[in-house]
Order: sequence, then structure tokens, then C-alpha cells
Amino acid sequence: MKSISFDATNALCGGILTAVGLFFAWQSFGLELGTALRMGPGYFPLVLSAVLILLGLTILVQSARVKGEPMGPIAIRGIFFILPAPIFFGLTVRGLGFVPAVFFTALIACFASSRMKPLWAIAVSLGLTIFSVAVFSYGLNLPFERFGPWTRF
Repeated sequence: MKSISFDATNALCGGILTAVGLFFAWQSFGLELGTALRMGPGYFPLVLSAVLILLGLTILVQSARVKGEPMGPIAIRGIFFILPAPIFFGLTVRGLGFVPAVFFTALIACFASSRMKPLWAIAVSLGLTIFSVAVFSYGLNLPFERFGPWTRF
């Protein structure tokens, strides 16, 4: 039978998040809460502190691990492709426009997997771009340029 051990770092982080959430919840009771339809100045801080308390308790519960449980490998490739993708989108959406920015962002994110083939990555990026334009441009009528000033000739 395996024994349960606690990961001290996660337990400490979970405890700190829970304590901070409880402190802000206590402080928000000093303000007028109001109702869900007529929110007072203390309503939103109370809701955010409740979310913080839930996250802290979740981390605290997850700090109890079964002893001998192996840690999986760190996905370095995913880190180098997934993290820069939204940064690329944010930096280029105004210059390139929505369509090329979504396409290249999806293309960058596709290569986080070592099993992704270039032709399949282009097909997935194209499909995601068509879906995004259909939903955001035509379905929701959001006012953004599909092709920006950098793509005009």
C-alpha cells in the first residue's frame, strides 16, 4: 500500500492563496455588497476572492500526492511554440490584419506537437482561420480589418 505525502511547495502556495482570498473576502464585507442585479462596490471583490479561495483549496488538495508517483517529462517543444503564438497574434493583428494573424498564430501553435506534419498544419490553420472569420467577422459583425496595412500592395 502506498503512503500519501505532501508536496510542501504546493501546500504552501495553496495555503497562501487561500489565506489571501479569505483576507480579501473579509475586507469586502466592509463594503456594500448589493445584489447580483445591482452590484455594490464589494460584490466583485467578494466574487474574485471566492475564486481565489477555490483555486487555493484546489492546489492544497492536489499537494497530497501518492508517494512514488513519477513526474512526466516537461514539454519543452510545447513551451517554445504555444507561448509565443498569442504574443505573435497580439503584435501582428493590427498590422497584418485578422486573417493572416490567425493563420500564422495557428500555424505556430500547430508545431508544438512533434507528430504534426507541415501539410496537416497548414490545413488545420486554414480551417481555423475560415472558422474564426465566419464566427467573428460575419456571425458577430465585429469591426476589425481582415487584412491590415502590412498586407496591402
